[in-house]
Amino acid sequence: MAVDRMITVTPARSVPAASRSALSALIQRDLRVLFKNFGEFAGRTLMQPLLLVFVFLYVFPTIGQGVGSGGGRTGESDFATVLVPGVVAVTIMFQGIQSVAIQLSQEFGYTREIEDRVQAPCPLWLVAVSRVLSGATQGMISAVLVFPIAAVVHAPGVHARLSVHWWVVVTLIPLACLAMTSLGLVLGTTFEPRNIGLMFGFVVLPLVFLGGTYYQWTKLSAVHVGGFHWLQVLVLVNPLIYIAEGMRAGLTDTEHMHLYVVYPVLIGFCVLFLSLGLRNFRRRVLS
Repeated sequence: MAVDRMITVTPARSVPAASRSALSALIQRDLRVLFKNFGEFAGRTLMQPLLLVFVFLYVFPTIGQGVGSGGGRTGESDFATVLVPGVVAVTIMFQGIQSVAIQLSQEFGYTREIEDRVQAPCPLWLVAVSRVLSGATQGMISAVLVFPIAAVVHAPGVHARLSVHWWVVVTLIPLACLAMTSLGLVLGTTFEPRNIGLMFGFVVLPLVFLGGTYYQWTKLSAVHVGGFHWLQVLVLVNPLIYIAEGMRAGLTDTEHMHLYVVYPVLIGFCVLFLSLGLRNFRRRVLS
């Protein structure tokens, strides 16, 4: 008499272990590509902040048109002190958008290269998270590359008065990178490749110019209508303002937004952007 027997197969690894392995492989693949093309990455990362500090802190003071020049070299040094943390902040933002949003918009294009990634043995959301984490790593490398240049490129007599508070720098930069790469995930899954110009014109540029790159948030109280500090309130919806103010707290002793506001708000932006990005990512992949 034939007896039916159930055959059971026990997986060699659990689902969480397999997912972790796939996540690690995806991140390692991105980082390997990064270091293989590190020269291109460094050049792309350094060009914009180098031009900023070269023009504002070297050319303008040298030709007598420096920002704050009414106060002599002291006023120009005050501006340099404000600008250097802003340059680090805007570099983190640009790197987050370039490493995630630009790449995703291309992969979601007609070639559908994203399909190669989603075949990894892990949930769809983990593929998106791997992109965010690898982009955040690139953002931290960018901050390390930019800070020395922003700190030393200046005209004679102009000095950025920096005072590094390491506990702020070490905790804020990773959080800022995660927030910006999460924003990149939202933008990359929202804008089509043909609309990248619109993304820069209507999202990126307003973020930069209203993100405290060139000024302190506390100084915006001077802009008001009938006693209402409208601009100081308006820019609070901009995540870059919290990164710039946090970097001023970490790199200088100048006046800045309270850190007990900066950290919770950045964490909130991380959660918001990541949630929206993961939802959009799943929708785009399955469409």
